[in-house]
Amino acid sequence: MRQEGFSPPHLSKRRFLKLCGLGLCALTAPEILRPFSYAHAQRPQKGLVKTKLSPYFKPLDGGAIQCELCPKGCQVPKGERGFCRVRENRDGKYFTLVYGNPCAIHLDPIEKKPFFHVHPSSTSLSIATAGCNFHCMFCQNWEISQALPEDVYSYDAPPELIVKRAKQMGARSIAHTYVEPTIFCEYMMDVSELARREGLLVVMHSNGYINPAPLRDLCKVLDAANMDLKGFRDSFYRDLCDGELAPVLETLRILKQEKVHLELTNLMIPTKNDDMAEVKDMCSWIKKDLGADTPLHFSRFYPLYKLTKIQPTPVATLEKAREVALSVGLEYVYIGNVPGHDAWNTFCPQCKRVIIERTGYMVRENRVNQGKCRYCGKSIPGIWS
Repeated sequence: MRQEGFSPPHLSKRRFLKLCGLGLCALTAPEILRPFSYAHAQRPQKGLVKTKLSPYFKPLDGGAIQCELCPKGCQVPKGERGFCRVRENRDGKYFTLVYGNPCAIHLDPIEKKPFFHVHPSSTSLSIATAGCNFHCMFCQNWEISQALPEDVYSYDAPPELIVKRAKQMGARSIAHTYVEPTIFCEYMMDVSELARREGLLVVMHSNGYINPAPLRDLCKVLDAANMDLKGFRDSFYRDLCDGELAPVLETLRILKQEKVHLELTNLMIPTKNDDMAEVKDMCSWIKKDLGADTPLHFSRFYPLYKLTKIQPTPVATLEKAREVALSVGLEYVYIGNVPGHDAWNTFCPQCKRVIIERTGYMVRENRVNQGKCRYCGKSIPGIWS
């Protein structure tokens, strides 16, 4: 089901985004916030910090605290911050510094997250703050993920403003994305609770580096998650991300247990995580622990941040990885960041016909009716209505 010998032309970033359909609905914060009477929210403010006490810490001797939000378990003395740079010990209490001050607000196609099994062709109001609990050498949003909140331009946007604007703009969901949303967990939860009450879906794109207790709290207000499974070797996580693999796998198991719709993204980086034996191990684990019907997106790497000397992933490598995944038994396997490739489409695993046809992030035809293939009636996992 792939295009033999597919060789995309050289694309500039502008051309790539145009093909993906982003020019149609990727509205930015000034346009999104302009109609409101919150005059101060219409202009970004450099160094805007808004705080809230975190429930995820325990006190230690001498006024220090230990963060319990993510597996890093930072022990933070008074006046200092954790690894993520957006949580601070103030007199023995741990505060988030990014509550209601996002530095990115966009109206995106849901397919950009990427979610291919959640309300195709709908839009998602997407938000992010500064900070991250990883230091990925290939981060595409490093200007904000590796920044202090004092270093970026942010918007005063409390949860009720985000939800109200999402509804007025016709968004079907609110997405927590661009950086690791775990680091603005308190903001995310409050936005999500309000969104749920107003009939909006809540989705996130995450690295999965969160402890089980806060994750289960989050699952109460979360409908769908696209999780980065960045590689399947501890050495990859340790050397390229400053993290570990095992907590990510545990997060994926919990999301499955909590019945949150789950899709996975694997950014395939030449010489780093593109060994087909590793790919096979990863896909076998996905099938065994998460299920054969878990959508998997193999995404093409482009030189970024600290990996600028590595060439883009050959399309043939992505196609080979997809073949491996299908041979293992995964049913929904996509190729991302290659506009026009046949593997952007959704195929029914039973009758093998195209049931969702895409051009970039735009849906040309959707043949999923009430969660089932129009042709053969097979149930397709996802959130369709």
